[in-house]
Amino acid sequence: MIYIYLYRLPPNSLPRMNKVILVTGANSGIGLALCERLLCQDRQIQLCLACRNMQRAEAARSALLVSHSDAQISILRLDVGSTQSVLKAAREVKQRYNRLDYLYLNAGIMPNPQVDFKALFKGLFSRNVIHMFATAEGLLTQQDRVNPDGLQEVFATNLFGHFLLVRELEPLLCQPGHTAQLIWTSSSNARRSAFSLDDIQHHKGVEPYSSSKYASDLLSLALNRHYNSQGVFSSVICPGLVMTNLTYGILPSFFWTLIMPVMWLIRVFTNTFTLTPYNGAEALSWLFLQKPESLDPLAKYHSLTSGFGNNYTQPRKMDMDEDMSEALYKQLLELESNVRKKIEEEEQDTRAHGQYLNQTE
Repeated sequence: MIYIYLYRLPPNSLPRMNKVILVTGANSGIGLALCERLLCQDRQIQLCLACRNMQRAEAARSALLVSHSDAQISILRLDVGSTQSVLKAAREVKQRYNRLDYLYLNAGIMPNPQVDFKALFKGLFSRNVIHMFATAEGLLTQQDRVNPDGLQEVFATNLFGHFLLVRELEPLLCQPGHTAQLIWTSSSNARRSAFSLDDIQHHKGVEPYSSSKYASDLLSLALNRHYNSQGVFSSVICPGLVMTNLTYGILPSFFWTLIMPVMWLIRVFTNTFTLTPYNGAEALSWLFLQKPESLDPLAKYHSLTSGFGNNYTQPRKMDMDEDMSEALYKQLLELESNVRKKIEEEEQDTRAHGQYLNQTE
């Protein structure tokens, strides 16, 4: 008779699976601050910095390694405003990793911001000064343009590129017994009044940034409806008013020098003026520690900072409904299908042209 003895390891001795985290727009601002905070919370994570500029990505990686010399940090070339770049980057991610635990959809642009200076100066001396700075409502517009893919640039970068990335990385996100989180960096500038289902790319409007951020809030709700059953959960955060390269591009540098003391003073009376990227990344960092299935899909998680500099996260209900989010999701699926078809046709044309050249040589 043969006896087989099974030895069960105690729970604490079981091999620990390091969490795999990908952050878009990770080379500066809130994205870089988030990476620093994640490494402080868990030194064993596998962190991938997905950036458009490889030189700046390498600089960010080097800066993180100064304080976390044993960290596992890789970089990935990704321009979420380019469908070809998204598809290529997704293929590379699937070659590097066998799963993905966190996907931080953080990259975003606000090109050519235009400020209504009359409204700005009027608001500075009104009771609405805090609301004006926190949301830029009635104050800020942008000049958008069409990118090489034929899409509106802000829509493509802030929303569609990330949607396509999620779709491409489904095999790493949706796995049996595995839970994954999608976390969107939204904005207090995300307003329902700036978005229209009849113009999801915001061709006709002058607030593409606000439109794209509200659309990301809607999309997060739809993703939960379609992916929760597969173990994927989506959340949205608002970083508050943060001084980053994106913010500094809104006004001339001398103007920021003049009003920064005022903004620090205002912070005493409001918790939405986070001001620094580290503070702005509070909600992103907080979500890393939560059980995703316990989060509210209709809440936006706000990074807040008290007048004394204490950071905390607070959920606030979003102004949206499921019918609108589902309608947007269906339009994005249709656009994805059209984009893929266009890419396939271009690849076929390229192959046919190459074969023609080979035959004529």
